[in-house]
Amino acid sequence: MGVRPYDLIEPHSVAFIGLGVMGHPMAAHLARAGHRVTVHNRSRAKAEAWVAEHGGALAATPREAAAGAAFVFACVGNDDDLHEVTVGADGAFASMASGAVFVDHTTASAALARELSAAAAARGLHFIDAPVSGGNLGALNGSLTVMCGGDAEAFERARPIALAYAKAMTLLGASGCGQLAKMVNQIAIAGLLQGLSEAIAFGDRAGLDMKAVLGVLGKGAAQSWQMDQRGPTMVDGAFDFGFAVDWMRKDLGLVLQEAQLNGAQLPVTELVDRFYADVQAAGGGRCDTSSLITRLR
Repeated sequence: MGVRPYDLIEPHSVAFIGLGVMGHPMAAHLARAGHRVTVHNRSRAKAEAWVAEHGGALAATPREAAAGAAFVFACVGNDDDLHEVTVGADGAFASMASGAVFVDHTTASAALARELSAAAAARGLHFIDAPVSGGNLGALNGSLTVMCGGDAEAFERARPIALAYAKAMTLLGASGCGQLAKMVNQIAIAGLLQGLSEAIAFGDRAGLDMKAVLGVLGKGAAQSWQMDQRGPTMVDGAFDFGFAVDWMRKDLGLVLQEAQLNGAQLPVTELVDRFYADVQAAGGGRCDTSSLITRLR
């Protein structure tokens, strides 16, 4: 195997806040890359399990985790969680050294990214909004795509370290641009999954062998990651994995809020968001987003 980008990076003291289905494997990749990792999670048991498996240190608060870390990474649930772990009473910003970089992988609002960037700058810190695409499988495989907003110099310092769990990490503009790019991603996925759901439901009713049909379509212009990875499981009615409907609705809520601010017209996204609300109401909130097809069966 060839030399990976992070193989040439000097080990650093880093912190990782949030050890959910994404953060747990992302932090593990940092440890495997040789970094000295301190972790914090709201549920202490998860942090204890991570340390037992990967080594490193456990911190009781984000503030404790960030002390002495050159880079602090986070992947938490929503705006409120992110606000708490950064500028809350025991937030990371309070103990980070001047010049340290906070890299946020939470999917959150662009407005909060800008607010936290300003708060970090006032303390002599750097904040990069860096939401990811690729799901739990991408986190496990170290193949996430990361969309970033923030200061170019801080981004260049953080990028080689984050490549321990990412295949691509791109700076797209000033603070907030990473979150806006993630919104674009979710708009595209929502429309794509609705189209794929309708296509499979139509083919089923027409009596086609849909796995065979998808195999053919996957070699043509309709091909997509969703078709290749989720099409066969949609045919089988298997949805107990992947990116949850609850999370997608949270993300689409951010999208629709931003659209109200910038005047974007999102009729398909609004419709698919309502369809996902139907899936939630039927008890499918923890199912993969491909469960959108259940409305059509």
